[in-house]
Amino acid sequence: MDADRPLSANEGLKERSNFLRGTIAEGLTRVETGALADDDTQLTKFHGFYMQDDRDLRAERGKQRMEKAFIYMVRMRCPGGILKPAQWLQLEKMARERGNGSIRLTTRETVQFHGILKSNLQPLMQGLNAVSLDTIAACGDVNRNVIASLDPWRPVLHAEISGLARRLSAHLLPKTRAWHEIWLGAEKLAGGVVEDEPILGRTYLPRKFKIAIALPPNNDIDVFAHDLGFIAILNEGKIVGYNVSVGGGMGMTHGEPETYPRIGDVIGFCKPEDVIDVAEKAVTVQRDYGDRSNRKHARVKYTIDDMGLDRFAGLINERLTVKLEPARDYSFTSTGDRIGWVHGDDGLSHFTVFIENGRVRGQMMAGLHAIAALDIGRFMMTANQNLILADIPAASRPQIEALLAEHALDRPHSGLRRSSMACVALPTCGLALAESERYLPDLIDRLDDELDRFGLREDEITIRMTGCPNGCARPYVSEIGLVGRTPGIYNLYIGGAHEGVRMNKLHRRDLDGDGIVAALSPLFESYAKERTQGERFGDFVIRAGVVKPTVNGLDFHENLSADVGS
Repeated sequence: MDADRPLSANEGLKERSNFLRGTIAEGLTRVETGALADDDTQLTKFHGFYMQDDRDLRAERGKQRMEKAFIYMVRMRCPGGILKPAQWLQLEKMARERGNGSIRLTTRETVQFHGILKSNLQPLMQGLNAVSLDTIAACGDVNRNVIASLDPWRPVLHAEISGLARRLSAHLLPKTRAWHEIWLGAEKLAGGVVEDEPILGRTYLPRKFKIAIALPPNNDIDVFAHDLGFIAILNEGKIVGYNVSVGGGMGMTHGEPETYPRIGDVIGFCKPEDVIDVAEKAVTVQRDYGDRSNRKHARVKYTIDDMGLDRFAGLINERLTVKLEPARDYSFTSTGDRIGWVHGDDGLSHFTVFIENGRVRGQMMAGLHAIAALDIGRFMMTANQNLILADIPAASRPQIEALLAEHALDRPHSGLRRSSMACVALPTCGLALAESERYLPDLIDRLDDELDRFGLREDEITIRMTGCPNGCARPYVSEIGLVGRTPGIYNLYIGGAHEGVRMNKLHRRDLDGDGIVAALSPLFESYAKERTQGERFGDFVIRAGVVKPTVNGLDFHENLSADVGS
């Protein structure tokens, strides 16, 4: 970055924070307010949570001159997304006792707790720690939860990549003891002991950093939507190494064409034993060259587009002990989950529960509680917001099937619904401009009616909705993307690749629900009549000339000129 440009306010805040401590501990003792100090709310992200308020109550509380209804969202760190049944039961207990009674599975293979009062933050953290879980670096300017393809039906390969996810997460964690001191009451460092952050640096990274590991042919984690991706390369059924991709990222801002989503570029291949070194060196290049003046320009994608991909890759190679080799061939077929029962190579069975938009509550929570109480297998949280009940022995399957049926966890869903995702949005997310989680199910009801008319009900067309352009549900790499602009109004994007290797393009701007249905219905009809054998919806709308394919982030705004200045 240009040394003459002033640093953003967050950089000074991190520098003064005493390695992310700030005055968080003191703020927790202030019972007269449900809030924490403004500066501390930036630091708490590194501890895994955000301060929010219930926006449904904001206007009425304002009329009454009351403090906002401050609540907190806490995000757990769970590299690879795998839990023991006992850990799932503890999450459920924490959600009931310390949150709003629901568990939210995220698009990054972990859990968010919502509706937490300040007084419940420390008991929640301690409850997670009791079952060997934490929230360290789940948010903030650090490497966040490392995600990996979930493929328990290929158990040997899955064990390898999930183990890699855990090792990467541990290697790149902040070294500060702040989390343990504040939330667990750990003893503070004795005088004279100097803390350091040898990888992340004293002011950590310019912005968040995300890593994903894919196991072809599955791209269930959208590997190209992340700052750093590792794509497993198989030879005779064994992982011989990983292709490395860099520069993915979903966020943008309406009306600011200098911001854009981008998919990653493959820059080479590394052996399994070199993956952690590659990840560390990619992180340090971004640490040293990322933009610390403009936070909207601080992700890896902008660093790459500013300096050029060759130079960014070259800087990584200069720091590596073993240089990257040329990339190797691979292919993806889908980004979706295999809903229902699948029999694994080792004789065990696995059932993927469809969880609409990741929200677990009520009867679903009761059913999963009953299954977890059996203490059989593992619970795996997918990047599509679903849950795999993994490693079920044949003798236990009838018991699991009975509980699934009793709690309606095995009922069928349309292809569109199975392929849907939504962010939380209103009423808790402070960035939301429109509804998402609360609205998408109703919209899919209407779209399913249209798909039924054309015989497409079982077609798995990926559709994703976000309440703002930051892209938490990765809408820009779906076949249909809906991005909120104002309450009830969305931009409609189409033409992403079903296998997650191409971004979509703007098709219609500022649509309400009726407008979305009216825009998509004729496309569904044409698709049903004119598609070729095996052709996916996203590929069809490009072949039919409805939209042009997006090469990468730099041409994303090709059809978006009307947004400038909005």
